Amino acid sequence: MAYRRTPAVQQRLDAQRDSIVSAAVGLLTEHGYKGLSIAAVAERAGVATGTVYRHFTDKSDLMVRVFREQCGREVDAVDAVTSTGSAAERVARVVETFASRALRKPTLAYALLAEPVDAAVDAERLVFRRAFAGAFADAIRFGVTTGELPPQDPDLVAAALVGAVSEVLTGPLSAGGASTTTVPDLVILALRAAGSDPALDQPEGVPS
Repeated sequence: MAYRRTPAVQQRLDAQRDSIVSAAVGLLTEHGYKGLSIAAVAERAGVATGTVYRHFTDKSDLMVRVFREQCGREVDAVDAVTSTGSAAERVARVVETFASRALRKPTLAYALLAEPVDAAVDAERLVFRRAFAGAFADAIRFGVTTGELPPQDPDLVAAALVGAVSEVLTGPLSAGGASTTTVPDLVILALRAAGSDPALDQPEGVPS
């Protein structure tokens, strides 16, 4: 007869798995991908190394779970602030929300965005970039529909903006911080790229 886990056993295993993931996020936030190891995760989670391997095949498998969880939160945060307002406001909020959250935890954000990682983890990064681009594309498509923005290919412009935002942030994130003008300047760049005149359509609080 096959062994069936009781609800209590499953709950304990789920809690253990969550603890391991939380430990990995903590190490990633402090030391980045290169500073994370299964042994370090096990020590922080208060479990044996073998216990980590019972839940995850290897470091790459663990990091795929971490990337999905962390990147999903970032996408949710962006989606939450772009459902209302003008096209310019929506585009600006995508930049402001993503960039400000990244700069609050630069080492973690650098690991998610640009640090060299295993192929499986890099594939998760591409999924995240597509989701982030989707937020830009939705805002631009809304603006084209309402006439606020000129006719354009929203997906193409969105992909270009994700590349630009990521590239601009890579340096500050790897250095641990950015200047006070980085985010406002990125907002202006995004508005201009989408065909909005920052002098006329700039969201309140962002200098033109």
